[in-house]
Amino acid sequence: MDYQKIAVTILDNIGGKSNIAHLEHCATRLRFTLKDDNLINLPALEKIEGVIGVRQNVQCQIIIGNDVFEVYNEIIKLIGNTNVNSANNQPNSKKKISAILLDFLVSIFQPLIPAIAGGGLLKSFVILFAMLGLIDENGSNYKILQLIGSAPLYFLPILVAFTTANKLKVNPLVAASAVSTLILPDMVVLLKNDSTLFFLPLENINYAFQIFPAILTILFYSVVEKFFTKYSFKVIRLFFVPMMSLVITVPVSLLLLGPLGYNAGVIFSKFIIFFYTHFSWITTGLLAAVLPFMVVAGMHKAMLPYAIDAMGKTGCEMLYMPASLAHNIAESGACFGVSIKTKNSKLKSVALSAGISALFGITEPALYGVTIVNKKILYSVMTAGLIGGAFAGIILLKAFVLVGPGLASMTMYIDKDNAMNIVWAFVTFGISFLVAFILSAIFFTDSIDADDENSINNTKNTIKDEAVGIRSPISGKAIPIHDINDNVFSTGIVGQGLGIIPKEGILKSPCKGVISMIFHTKHALSIKLNNGADLLFHIGIDTVKLDGDGFETLVNVGDIVDIGDDLIKFDINNIKNHQLDPTVIFLVTNPDDYTISTFNENKQVTNDDIVLEIKPKILSKGE
Repeated sequence: MDYQKIAVTILDNIGGKSNIAHLEHCATRLRFTLKDDNLINLPALEKIEGVIGVRQNVQCQIIIGNDVFEVYNEIIKLIGNTNVNSANNQPNSKKKISAILLDFLVSIFQPLIPAIAGGGLLKSFVILFAMLGLIDENGSNYKILQLIGSAPLYFLPILVAFTTANKLKVNPLVAASAVSTLILPDMVVLLKNDSTLFFLPLENINYAFQIFPAILTILFYSVVEKFFTKYSFKVIRLFFVPMMSLVITVPVSLLLLGPLGYNAGVIFSKFIIFFYTHFSWITTGLLAAVLPFMVVAGMHKAMLPYAIDAMGKTGCEMLYMPASLAHNIAESGACFGVSIKTKNSKLKSVALSAGISALFGITEPALYGVTIVNKKILYSVMTAGLIGGAFAGIILLKAFVLVGPGLASMTMYIDKDNAMNIVWAFVTFGISFLVAFILSAIFFTDSIDADDENSINNTKNTIKDEAVGIRSPISGKAIPIHDINDNVFSTGIVGQGLGIIPKEGILKSPCKGVISMIFHTKHALSIKLNNGADLLFHIGIDTVKLDGDGFETLVNVGDIVDIGDDLIKFDINNIKNHQLDPTVIFLVTNPDDYTISTFNENKQVTNDDIVLEIKPKILSKGE
């Protein structure tokens, strides 16, 4: 891959450097918090070579796969450090409170995973080596390596303070210093001895391994720092702001925020433990079954606060990691099932590589390349995840590391107090893989024939010579392309075609083809014809602003449609009430390969009227 080219193209289609409020990455995707989400060019992002998929929900998530680190580094070279304290570096588009909260939590906990996973895996391998007799469990080497692996969780409050400060755009080192006071050895001794502060008693709490006290402390610290930064003299700001921030934040944390966060964490943990204790197999199975949807939407990161808190308090996690094991391996099994069943050469290659990737815990290639685009495979994965997850819940499988479960990380299930835990983990692995493999191999069928396969792969060798007449996708008045009230469409930059001022709110397929794209706000989709032509249907001008309100898609990407099939229902009055133009734009987006003719312009048309004729150009020798 040309990582620099990918980075430049991504920046061009998310509004540029100036539109980035926050950037981070996980194992497979770039995660942008943008100031204005309306500047995202989603179709262009999805077409970038090296981009597996794009999701716009809480964050703009660009799925790269295993090359995400290289692309991230190239973007950082281009934009520098965006995570600085700046009033101009905040999102200005309105978002729901739930979206803001989830973005905040993901930004805090996602960066912690490498340190926690690295330390946890080290501990699991050390235990494995001790069980195999390769290292003395009572020796200093064993103890030191265990301490190295334990450090990230022990100092979790400081790590959380650092990532929270980065998200809130305040000084991360001073913030970390404030929280580190809570776990100083001398402070631990004072808290044990019933000490007081300003004549008020301090609770005896061990703040090591805790996350909620650190989050509340830094939220308060950010307010204090910004206050003193605004009102202190610049000449003394360098030392005065940190001093005042520390001397106010730490006492408030010891007296109020620390105990509040600790007790909130205790209640939260007891709720999860109670629910899991009474409904373990149901909970784990259902979570594994819905993880395909959560991962695609990026919502699985909402589980991180619970998982990290559980790991810090108990040293193990019994819900999310076992469910993830069942789901990840189910994705792998399904992909291998598809690879042996399909006759589509491209799909066979994609399924095989995605299956290997999922086998090692990276599921995005499988999800976007195989699972989500085929309902039968999706149902196979969900069924296998449900069965494998339920089994993991029944035997109370424990994970001791927070890392994507896969073949290379199975040591995360080693329990020195229960040798069968790792055995049951491999049984869960086998059940999930085999069920998904068998179901996908049985039920998967190629949905297109060999000629359609080549046209979907954007090759030109199947283009037929005959002209294709395309009916109107909706009843209304057809207008020439140059009369469309949008310069991008009217100038033909996007493609050639016409507009239709709709009389009704139902878009129908005017031809046979395959759904190749559905815009996330549901106001646009594309169909690929058997002759290779790409048709774009765009409902309204600037209707992306409605964020899907009033639109209902009736098909999915990969569906084969016939003439007259319903594609999208939409509310014309809702569009007009928002003072937007409801004109349906109907274009061929790869016009260079075809001769495009339009019919019935400036006339009332129905779904039975021909409005476009598409004839492949006959290439001369040498072209």
